[in-house]
Amino acid sequence: MIHLLNIVYTLAAFSMLLLAGQGMVRFLSFGRHEENAVYRFFRFLNSPVVRAVRVITPRKVADMHVPVVAFFLLFWICLALAVALPKMVAGGPT
Repeated sequence: MIHLLNIVYTLAAFSMLLLAGQGMVRFLSFGRHEENAVYRFFRFLNSPVVRAVRVITPRKVADMHVPVVAFFLLFWICLALAVALPKMVAGGPT
């Protein structure tokens, strides 16, 4: 169980870093991000996460804001697992 949660934590952290990189490339490309190969690669790698978050978000949330929602959702997942995993390894709540 701990190994599975560790894998989930690692994948969530990796995807969160990819979303942060995608955001930075978008910011630094000054509106020409769709032409940038690095941005398109980040978008390709993040597409499963962004699609999953699109399914659980309301329709009122614009498509351009879904990656931001995904980033914050992954942040909270990572934070929860970073708090829970050491307690589970140590043998339970103290």
